[in-house]
Amino acid sequence: MSTGHGDEVGSFTLELAVLAPALLLLLAFVVAAGRVELAGGAIDAAARDSARAASLARTAPAAQAAALATAQDSLASQHFDCRSLAVTVDTGGFSAPLGTPAAVHVHLSCDVPLTDVALPGLPGSKTLQATFSSPLDPYRSR
Repeated sequence: MSTGHGDEVGSFTLELAVLAPALLLLLAFVVAAGRVELAGGAIDAAARDSARAASLARTAPAAQAAALATAQDSLASQHFDCRSLAVTVDTGGFSAPLGTPAAVHVHLSCDVPLTDVALPGLPGSKTLQATFSSPLDPYRSR
């Protein structure tokens, strides 16, 4: 007496063996894409916070120091680690005459590590960048 299922006993195992690597590859891709997306948000927030801190400083050197410290603090508070962090601050607005609108511009560049995501062809890191500007008070002494 045959039930007709004897021919299909190994087909599920074979299908699983064929599909498992593809599903694992898809999962690794989703993890890598999620990490890059979260890192982008962290870098954007750090650039915004840095520009704001720089715009509150009284001098150009103090603005540069405040931007760097704030970027590091912002990334650390989000438990985010850059392989290398570069913070560039344009403090040209500090030399604008009193009453003239001016701004501080901050550019962040961060290498996001991706080596722990086992995805073939994925680079070891991805460089993310963010720029943000914050206005200076036109009527404060510079």
